[in-house]
Amino acid sequence: MSKKQLIMDRALELFANQGFEATSVQQITDHCGISKGAFYLSFKSKDELILEIINHFIQQITVDIDYAVNHSKPDEKLYHFFHTTFHAFCEHADFAKLLMKEHAHSFNEKLLEKLHDYDQRTDQILLSMLETVYGDKIDHIKYDLIFSIKGLINGYLNFLLFSQHQFDVDLVAKSLVEKTNLLARHVTIPFITNKYENMFQKNFHGKMDKHDLLQLIATAIDESDIIIEQESLILLKEQIIEPTFNKTILLGLIENIRNNPQHKWLAYNLKEYFN
Repeated sequence: MSKKQLIMDRALELFANQGFEATSVQQITDHCGISKGAFYLSFKSKDELILEIINHFIQQITVDIDYAVNHSKPDEKLYHFFHTTFHAFCEHADFAKLLMKEHAHSFNEKLLEKLHDYDQRTDQILLSMLETVYGDKIDHIKYDLIFSIKGLINGYLNFLLFSQHQFDVDLVAKSLVEKTNLLARHVTIPFITNKYENMFQKNFHGKMDKHDLLQLIATAIDESDIIIEQESLILLKEQIIEPTFNKTILLGLIENIRNNPQHKWLAYNLKEYFN
């Protein structure tokens, strides 16, 4: 684990227990067993650390959902989409609650732009999934269906985070599959019609170009101590500079690094780049 990741993990423990404001840099460094100098080599400030944790949290959810949907059979895609979404929030419920309660502290323009990008990515995952599952039968309501699904998810997330009742991820996933099927089959009056199609066009501010990917790969190579990861990263770097491998080989190399949680976001962006 890199020192930066260690700081993020340990700081998250303190934030979940004490809140953002009540946690000092000194407490974070004491909890990590490092000096303040080592902290400031990784992060310029506590605010930058908080933004990076939020960014990492959203990245991991986005990547896990994308992977679950793309590696499921058509009739299982909806279930895996919902299950992965709620499982992620269950695993990080303390931080998610903290984020919702203290969001004003952290939501600056840079983060809002990233949140918008991730929201658009989720829309694209949903759109692709719905078109695969239902085909052209939902062409006239597909955008409205995306909004409906996101509304249902937000409602159940509030129940998950702020209710004292036990939350059954499997049950909520099955329930939302049933609700989505009902909407897909019976909605006849969509509010978000096809004239809003431009809202769903890919326009990610954060989409990585060749330079960004090469920088991330270089960092990942330095931080990795696993031979197969290092070799895969070096080969992927070469393929960005001068592509010669076919798609199957590239996907195999990407899968070699995706298994490391620290490289999931890199793997996700490499897949998008080569596609």
